[in-house]
Amino acid sequence: MLKLSKLADYSFILLIQMVTGSDKSWSAAELASTTALPPPTVAKLMKLLSKSNIVTAQRGATGGYRLANQPTAITVASIIEAIDGPIALTGCVNKREPVCAAQSFCVMRGGWDKINRVTRQALESVFLSDLINGTQP
Repeated sequence: MLKLSKLADYSFILLIQMVTGSDKSWSAAELASTTALPPPTVAKLMKLLSKSNIVTAQRGATGGYRLANQPTAITVASIIEAIDGPIALTGCVNKREPVCAAQSFCVMRGGWDKINRVTRQALESVFLSDLINGTQP
């Protein structure tokens, strides 16, 4: 079974709240209160989403977080990658794992590349707005 991390799942909750709540700047505290997610988790996620240019952050009394683009331009793939890193079904192909001990004789070596590519393309074809509106891509 493929499964998102809890943090990636929470990031979707936060972003959907930002879209459906109103067109305003959101503080991490407001998002935590509205979504019932722990404030430290919300702060961490908003920093990661800001670093990946999914949201923008503005300091000051009137500051907060806003979506960097329209929900129709933010892909599910970009959100997952902002939180979990590169999308790959196996650790041996995403270059985040150390070299596998079986690499020299593995018959699957390179075989997962196509599956990973197709999976990523599918996630790039679904947008935040699709999740909100419940539309099928």
